[in-house]
Amino acid sequence: MRLFEPFRALGYITDGVPFAVQRRGIETFVTLSVGKAWQIYNCAKLTAVLVGPQMDKKIRALACWRDFTFAATGNDIAVFRRAHQVATWSGHNAKVTLLLSFGQHVLSVDLEGCLFIWAVAEVNQNRPPIGQIQLGEKFSPSCIMHPDTYLNKVLIGSEEGSLQLWNVNTRKKLYEFKGWGSSIRCCVSSPALDVVGIGCSDGKIHVHNLRYDEEIVTFMHSTRGAVTALSFRTDGQPLLAAGGSSGVISIWNLEKKKLQSVIKDAHDSSVCSLHFFANEPVLMSSATDNSIKMWIFDTTDGEARLLKYRSGHSAPPMCIRYYGKGRHILSAGQDRAFRIFSVIQDQQSRELSQGHVGKRAKKLKVKDEEIKLPPVIAFDAAEIRERDWCNVVTCHLDDPCAYTWRLQNFVIGEHILKPCLEDPTPVKSCSISACGNFAVLGTEGGWLERFNLQSGISRGTYIDIGEKRQCAHNGAVVGLACEATNTLLISGGYNGDIKVWDFKGRELKFRWEIEVPLIKMVYHPGNGLLATAADDMILRLFDVTAMRLVRIFVGHMDRVTDLCFSGDGKWLLSSSMDGTIRVWDIISSRQLNAMRMDSAVTALSLSPGMDMLATTHVGHNGIYLWANRMIYSNATDIEPFINGKQVMKVSMPTVSSKRESEEADENRTIVAESNVNKPDVSGCLIGDSYSAQLTPELVTLALLPKSQWQSLVNLDIIKMRNKPIEPPKKPEKAPFFLPSLPTLSGERIFIPSSTNGDGDQDETRNDKTVFEARGKKLGGESLSFMQLLQSCAKIKDFTTFTNYLKGLSPSAVDMELRLLQIVDNENISEAEHSVELQGIGMLLDYFVNEVSCNNNFEFVQALIRLFLKIHGETIRCQVSLQEKARKLLEIQSTTWQRLDTSFQNARCMITFLSSSQF
Repeated sequence: MRLFEPFRALGYITDGVPFAVQRRGIETFVTLSVGKAWQIYNCAKLTAVLVGPQMDKKIRALACWRDFTFAATGNDIAVFRRAHQVATWSGHNAKVTLLLSFGQHVLSVDLEGCLFIWAVAEVNQNRPPIGQIQLGEKFSPSCIMHPDTYLNKVLIGSEEGSLQLWNVNTRKKLYEFKGWGSSIRCCVSSPALDVVGIGCSDGKIHVHNLRYDEEIVTFMHSTRGAVTALSFRTDGQPLLAAGGSSGVISIWNLEKKKLQSVIKDAHDSSVCSLHFFANEPVLMSSATDNSIKMWIFDTTDGEARLLKYRSGHSAPPMCIRYYGKGRHILSAGQDRAFRIFSVIQDQQSRELSQGHVGKRAKKLKVKDEEIKLPPVIAFDAAEIRERDWCNVVTCHLDDPCAYTWRLQNFVIGEHILKPCLEDPTPVKSCSISACGNFAVLGTEGGWLERFNLQSGISRGTYIDIGEKRQCAHNGAVVGLACEATNTLLISGGYNGDIKVWDFKGRELKFRWEIEVPLIKMVYHPGNGLLATAADDMILRLFDVTAMRLVRIFVGHMDRVTDLCFSGDGKWLLSSSMDGTIRVWDIISSRQLNAMRMDSAVTALSLSPGMDMLATTHVGHNGIYLWANRMIYSNATDIEPFINGKQVMKVSMPTVSSKRESEEADENRTIVAESNVNKPDVSGCLIGDSYSAQLTPELVTLALLPKSQWQSLVNLDIIKMRNKPIEPPKKPEKAPFFLPSLPTLSGERIFIPSSTNGDGDQDETRNDKTVFEARGKKLGGESLSFMQLLQSCAKIKDFTTFTNYLKGLSPSAVDMELRLLQIVDNENISEAEHSVELQGIGMLLDYFVNEVSCNNNFEFVQALIRLFLKIHGETIRCQVSLQEKARKLLEIQSTTWQRLDTSFQNARCMITFLSSSQF
C-alpha cells in the first residue's frame, strides 16, 4: 500500500487552447483549459471559482453556455453542468478541434472537416447530433465564428487559405471566399456590420467586408510570425488588437490605418486568445506560457498597462522547498522565474520581482528575458529573519554571483554576493545559518566564503591547507549545510570529499572520502544526520556529531535527483531519474515505501508537518502535492504502509484535486510481489466520515457546529435578544378559512373550521382540537426522550441517546430538559414527582458515564451547564441526587485538572521555544 496519495497540482493556469468568455449578469467569467481539466475564473479579480474534473484525454477546444461547459476531448465532447459531467456527445470519426456556442446549439468541427450540430436543450441526454455538414475534401478547418446579425450563419476558415459561409439551419454553403494564399489562423467579428478581421500565418491582418467580398484594409504584424489571435474594441474606439506567435500584442488604429502601440513581451510564447470586454477599455490575453493577463488602456498616450494577471511557470521548475510552516512553496524554474506558491489560496501565489525588468529592457532595447537573471540551480531560506533583512539566497546557472531576496516584500535584495573576486567562478551551492545572519557560498572552483546577509560584506573564507591550491575543495562545491548552533559547517565536493569545518574559526575538523563523485547533500539540524547521494546511486548517512558513517541505502536504478528529510528526522525521501520516490526509515534502516510515476521527479520537499509532499517532474510546469496517508488515516503505526522492495505504479495528481476512485486500485501495476499481508486503511482518507474514538484516554470532540453547542450555553441571552418588540399581527393576506396556531417546534397547525347545526362555527370545538393536537405532539416527544434514556441506562450504553440529543436543535434540548423541571422545590413529594426525580437521576448517571469516556466532550459540557442551570436547585434539595452529583463533580475535576496540566505543559514549551535565540 502506498504511503502518499495524489492530492492536487499547483501552478497551472492555462495551456494553448483558446479560452471561452461568458457574461453572467454584471460579472464576466472565463473558462481556461489546463491539460485534461478546465477551470473557470471570475474576471473581476481573476479568482478561480470552479475547477472541472480530470478527463482521460487532453482538451482541444472549449465552449460555454449558461451553466454548461463543453470540452472537446479526442473524438467526443464532454458536457458539464457546473463541475459535474452530465453527458457525452459522440459521433465524430476524428479529433474535434473547434467548438462554437451558437444560440441554442453547439457546433463542433473535427480534423476531417465534418461539422456537427448539437441541441443544447437536450444537454442532459446522450443523444446524436441534430445535423451534420461535410465541409469538403480540400478544406481543413482552422477557425470558426458567427458574424453578427447573420442569422443561422457561420464563417469557417481553413489551412488552405479559403473561407466558407454556411447556413447551419438549411445545411447549405452560401459563399466561398478565395482568401489570400496563406493559412487562416483566426477570424473575429467587428462592431461594424458585415466586417470581420482575419489573421493569417504570413503575419498579415485583413479587415474584410463579407457582404461585398471586399478588403477594407490590410495590416502587417509588427513582428515576424503568424497572427494567432484578434479582437476588436467595442467601447467606441476604432482599435484592433492582434497577437502573434512571438508573444507580442499589436494595437492598430482602424481610422488612421496605422499601428498605434505595441505591447512588447506581453507573453513569453505564442498568444492563443484575445478578448476586449464589452464597452470597456480592457483587453484579456492568454498564451502558451501558462499565463492570463488583463490590460487596460487608460493612459494619455493610449498605451496599455498591465492591470492584473495570473501566471505559473512557463518551463518546468527545478528546485522547490516548503516555506512558512508549510503554507507556501518556493519554486525556481528554467523560465528564469523565482516564485512563491500558496498551498491554501491560489491568489497569494506570485513571482518575486527582479527589479524594473521591463523599463531596463525598453531602455536597452532588448527583450525582458535578456535582462532577467539566469535560471536558479540552488537556493536556501531562513524564516527567522523575514522581517529584518533579506532571508533568501539563490545561485544561478553559470553566474559567479549569488543574489539575496526579501520575501517580506517579494523583491530581490539590495546585496549581490560575489565570492573570490580574484578568480570568479560560477556559484554552485549556498546555505544560510540557523540564526539567519550569515550565508555561505560554494563555487565551481572549490572556493568557500561566508557573507553577512545584513550588510552583504564578506566575513572570511574556508581554506584547506592540505589541498594543492588555496581553496576548500579540489573540485566544485556541490553541497553546503550549517549546524543548528552555528558550531559546524559541512561542505561536499564533487570529487567525493565531505569536510566538516569550525564555523567561527574556519578551520577543518574532519573529512570523509567516499571516492565517488558527489551529486546531492542534505542535512537535518534536529538529529545531526547528513544524507548524500553519489554517482553510484547509493545513499549514505553520516552522523556529524559522532563523525562516522551510520547508514547505507541501496535501491535506485538511475541518477538520484533530490533528497529530503522528514520534519521529525525519522524518514529520508529520495527521488531518481528512474521515476521513483523512495521513503527510507532511518531507525530501522529499511525501505518503507516506493512509488513509480510516469515522469521522472526532479525535486521534492516534505512539509514540516509531514502532511504534504511536493514534487516537480520532467516536462511538467506545475508542482504536484501528495497527501501523507499516515497523517490522514486512523492507522496507529507505519506497518500497513510498508511495502519492502515493492514499487507501486501511481498516477499524477490533477488540478481538480479529485480523489482517485477505488476501482483504480485494482489496475495498479505491481513491480515486485510482496509476501506480507497488510490491513487495508484505504477507507480512512481525506473526506471520509469521522470514525469512533481512538482511545478513552484522549478527549474526543463531537465535531458539531460551534453554534449548536454554544447556543445551549447562551440560550437565555438568545431568547431575550429575539424577544418580539410588539405582539404579532395577523397577516393581511392570510386566508380566513385557514386558522392557524404556531407550535413550540415552529410548525403551524391548520384547524378546519367546524359548524354546528345552525351553520355557525363551533369555536369551542376548534380550541379543543388545537390543544389536543399540541398535547399529543409534546407527549410523544417527551415519551420518546424518557424511553430512550431508560433503555440506554439499562444496558449502560448511551451512544444512541447521545446521537439523539446531537440531532436536536438547542431549543428542543432545552424544552426536553425543562419538561422534567420541578417548580416548587421546597415542598417536593417523592410520590408526586417520582417521574421527574427518576429522570434527573438517570441524566446524572448519563453525564457521569459520558465524562468518564471523554467522548463528545464539548457537547456534554454544554449539556451539563444547561442541566445544572435548570435542575440545580432540585439536586440541592434532594439527598438521593446529591451523591450522584458529588460523583460527577469528582470526575469533572479530575478530567479538567488533567486537561489543564496538558495545556500548561504545551504553553510553557511554546513560550520557551518562541523566546529562544539560536
